[in-house]
Amino acid sequence: MKKALKITGIVVLTILAILIIFLLGLFIYHKIMLKKEESLLDKPLGQMVEVDGHKMSVYTQGDGEHTLVFMSGYGAASPILNFKPVLNLLNNDYKVVVLERFGYGFSDVVDGDRSFETMLRQDREALSKAGINGPYILCPESISGLEALLWEQAYPDEVEAIVGLDMAVPKDYDGVDTKQMSSSARILSIAREMGLARLIVKDGDAPEWLTKEEIDIYKALIYKKYYNKTVLNEEKGIHEACEKIKSNSKPVIPMLMFVSNGKGTPVENWKNNLLDYASSLSNATVIELDSSHDVVSNKSEQIAENIKVFINKLDANRDGSEWQL
Repeated sequence: MKKALKITGIVVLTILAILIIFLLGLFIYHKIMLKKEESLLDKPLGQMVEVDGHKMSVYTQGDGEHTLVFMSGYGAASPILNFKPVLNLLNNDYKVVVLERFGYGFSDVVDGDRSFETMLRQDREALSKAGINGPYILCPESISGLEALLWEQAYPDEVEAIVGLDMAVPKDYDGVDTKQMSSSARILSIAREMGLARLIVKDGDAPEWLTKEEIDIYKALIYKKYYNKTVLNEEKGIHEACEKIKSNSKPVIPMLMFVSNGKGTPVENWKNNLLDYASSLSNATVIELDSSHDVVSNKSEQIAENIKVFINKLDANRDGSEWQL
């Protein structure tokens, strides 16, 4: 019996030793590759502007009377590349902009406060320093819907309309422990820092519309920044943002709200919460999509087509009267 236990112990220790050596080797390889991949990221896709002593990426395409500002969902590795299919469908008619807030894409990873009030101030400053003036049509994806609503409430003259890309609304987070909600994101963050992401994320995991060079950039951003400390700290400001939104009046500006089938959303009842919120607005149009939460990837053509119709209606109703698509 003792001999069997001894053999078992030796086997367990051997397996642990092999695992430790493997993880250590992977970590060292990860650090070496990060250094090599710096050349992929030394030429940002967007314009870099200084905000609070750090660099923020602002990407712009096209020109036109209307400026559409796309705001990414939580944890997006590369907002610029993620939004690419819908940007390419709109840039001939409008100025399209992607804000990569701190921690995302080419923007710096920073310490400090990540309240939605702070992020809004930084995003507005980044647009100003990039020479992009309002009013804007805000196009928030998922959690950035909260920032868009705060933006409209605090600076109504800057917001012409809102196009929600399965955007978050305050009710989504009622009674939700946001720290627990993001526990999986923290696990992914640890896995990235250890280099485990290199075993998981391959070319086929990148969006299908990217070129080979863009795929390499996309993966390099994941290996370097995916769910970094700046992104993870955003959870701390969710409930405060929701309470501020609730304490102010709801938007009366035109809103076009794309709503997914609810699959892949971060909290339960996402679809119903969004539909309920839309029904309480005086000037909102809802388009339900047979799509998971990532509506831009799945329905870019339908989204772009309806955005154009929406903006044509804006131009035809400059007197501010209510309308529906």
